[in-house]
Amino acid sequence: MRLSTAKGGLLAGAAALMLAVPASAQEISLWTLSFSDVQRINDGFAKLEQQFEAEHPGVDLKIVRRGTDEHKTALRVATGAERGPDVYFMWAGLGLGGEFVKAGLSQDLTPYYEKYDWADVLVGSSMGFVEQFGEGMHGAPYTFKGEVVYYNKKLFEQAGIDEEPQTYEELVETAKKLKDAGIPAFTFGGTVNWHVMRLMDVLLETTCGAEKHDALIGMELDWTEEPCATKAFEEMKMWATEYFLAPFMGIDNAQSTSLFFADRAAMMLEGNWLVDQIKEGADLSNFGIFPFPTGTGRLYGFAEYHYINAKSEHKDLAAELIDLYLSEDFQQETLGAFATTSVNKNVEYVGDISDMEREWLDVFANHTELFVNGDQGFPLDVTTEYFRVINEVASGNLEPAAAAQAMQTFIESNT
Repeated sequence: MRLSTAKGGLLAGAAALMLAVPASAQEISLWTLSFSDVQRINDGFAKLEQQFEAEHPGVDLKIVRRGTDEHKTALRVATGAERGPDVYFMWAGLGLGGEFVKAGLSQDLTPYYEKYDWADVLVGSSMGFVEQFGEGMHGAPYTFKGEVVYYNKKLFEQAGIDEEPQTYEELVETAKKLKDAGIPAFTFGGTVNWHVMRLMDVLLETTCGAEKHDALIGMELDWTEEPCATKAFEEMKMWATEYFLAPFMGIDNAQSTSLFFADRAAMMLEGNWLVDQIKEGADLSNFGIFPFPTGTGRLYGFAEYHYINAKSEHKDLAAELIDLYLSEDFQQETLGAFATTSVNKNVEYVGDISDMEREWLDVFANHTELFVNGDQGFPLDVTTEYFRVINEVASGNLEPAAAAQAMQTFIESNT
């Protein structure tokens, strides 16, 4: 029996209303970190949430922020669970993001790179880790970071230093002059393994050169058969013994930064994020920067990525969220919120930016090749041993030749 026109129209209208107004909002989630630059990044994430939800009526974007260790733990739990985040933050590289790619938590993003032409708008160096897993494209850049030497101009002046060192030998001479003036050259926080690791990374680049350094990190060369590896550990021991602000093993990176701001040491090996930290409590004009003089011309740095969970039921929506984040308009509007420089190559840097920020732009523009932090180059288990060996050498408990042997023995036994 056919329905009457009036009744049919009423039911059709009710059905349309039910389709137009969902019973509850669809939710997608982004898991990320509780970054230290709280207000600045809070504002950036708030804008991302507001704009994404405005463009997707009926969708609720839930941004979950945790401390670094809690975030990693939550993701490790998610690898064995049916549900988890739709999008998650993680550092790129075999040793960090790679853990979750290998665990099956990362969706191959090749179709989305093709659909949205991300490769055409991204800074080339920021994509250096997308295709390193052999198959597919994993992760989309969230930020790209460079790491250089920051120095205190007043302390340099006190030590009679009027030029930035251009070679490694000149850097060592700079450290000697600082020591003669009663000023520690570098401050590091030893309780967080990756802080002291930075010096070991740049020393390996300096003593071994780019090709051998990459091969050592890639576990393609024997650490005991390459004299440059032992030499790097020798230099590490020298710096820790002679030129670190002591005691360094009992403090963390935040305390180390505070000591730097308090004029207790002349230099830090830090990333471009430190610019904003200086702005909050000091005068940028009192500090300068220069790339660590490794002699290879490569920039030391790393990338942070957004990954789509392979278990997500909303992969297309997750890709739309990433596409919004990477878009030129959003990156331009939030410039400085997530990083001092954008991963979108079309963003313009205009207005009142500091001399140091302009210098950072030159650093990125003048370096087309990079080498990555050790904890992003190694698998996780090798990274843990790398940390241990570096700490033992820096603390004077392990001789350089034994350190190279320990690295090779672990690699052969565990890979």
